Amino acid sequence: MSLLITNIKELILAEGKPVLKKSGHEMGRLDTIKDGWILIENDRIIDFGPQTETPSPGGEGAGGGAVVIDATGRMVFPSFCDSHTHLVYAGSREIEYIDKIRGLSYEEIAAKGGGILNSAKRLHDASEEELIIQALARLDEIMLLGTGAVEIKSGYGLTVEDELKMLRVIKKLKKQTPLTIVPTFLGAHAVPAEYRGRQGAYVDLVIHEMIPQVACEELADYIDVFCDRGFFTVEETERILLAGMKYGLRAKIHANELDYSGGVQTGVKYNALSVDHLEYTGDAEIETLKDTETMPTVLPGAAFFLGMISAPVRKMIDAGLPVAMASDFNPGSSPSGNMQFILSLACIKYRMLPEEAIHAVTLNGAYAMGLNEDYGSIARGKKANIFITKPIPSYEFMPYAYGSDKVETVILNGKIVEK
Repeated sequence: MSLLITNIKELILAEGKPVLKKSGHEMGRLDTIKDGWILIENDRIIDFGPQTETPSPGGEGAGGGAVVIDATGRMVFPSFCDSHTHLVYAGSREIEYIDKIRGLSYEEIAAKGGGILNSAKRLHDASEEELIIQALARLDEIMLLGTGAVEIKSGYGLTVEDELKMLRVIKKLKKQTPLTIVPTFLGAHAVPAEYRGRQGAYVDLVIHEMIPQVACEELADYIDVFCDRGFFTVEETERILLAGMKYGLRAKIHANELDYSGGVQTGVKYNALSVDHLEYTGDAEIETLKDTETMPTVLPGAAFFLGMISAPVRKMIDAGLPVAMASDFNPGSSPSGNMQFILSLACIKYRMLPEEAIHAVTLNGAYAMGLNEDYGSIARGKKANIFITKPIPSYEFMPYAYGSDKVETVILNGKIVEK
């Protein structure tokens, strides 16, 4: 199937020469083409350019026989790449939300059996079929809001059987949705209640039983650890990451959400693809991240929902770092996968320029999943994952008009997704 989109008001993040990521002040320079077109064949972007050079949609040659979409007044964006979610879960946790309103902290809710342990119990009681039905509804929602690629973590199992159940569900979801899904093993998300006081034994379980079985069934691309105050120590994190590396699982780390945990330094030490959350990031962490392959990833939805301090994104970019933004879609601390809202929060709460924020939720998000060669920008040969906006005055309008859905048409793998 061929698609030719013409009369595009502006083609956003259109790269003539693709780059792996954008860092520092380069994030503020957005490549666009005003009054343009884009040609898609099968699942790939074939070409694009200014409207004066539009290929003929009929007859022989490029564009011949293509379905034509007139995008007058509309813009075309690369699909959002959401590099950090916990999208597979059973049921909601709005009662804990009320506890937060009443002033209980994240740690206090966890101590009374809420938080991750609550989701673990619900997941244990749910069947794979129930989890798939719930997750597909969430995937459909985020897809129609503009997301084209999403990472999904395990971590609500916390037993060998239930962690494998989660990852098998994620594997099945990959076959039932046009979204690109990246699976991550997060057995070290929390310490189960039965292991309180003997946390080392649970770390041994993760290392000696969970990781080998996850690898044997090829259920995950990455391994993650919640390295933070009250969760897993630097030493425990290192043991788990080393065990994962032996099976070819590259690291991604929850780091510095609750305190200066050493998680950032540990992530860089073990060449983590990303370190995520980063509310507590100082000069030492920024210096550690410079000139590395590790993507600093900020989760604005969680900080917003929990009323936490904001990661020092402006300082990070000014120091020359790249930054990705992800939704952290989960039932306890960020019950939304709306990347349009994350784009808005990036500007409102973190003082990012619209150009910086767009790079953070597309190209840099793709990098944080290891997908940047095929996703995250509009470039010849990349996967045709894009969306067409409703008529909007400028790309700055995307973060400005928070709360409204600006996406009109979603195209994934070169096919139009029906709303």
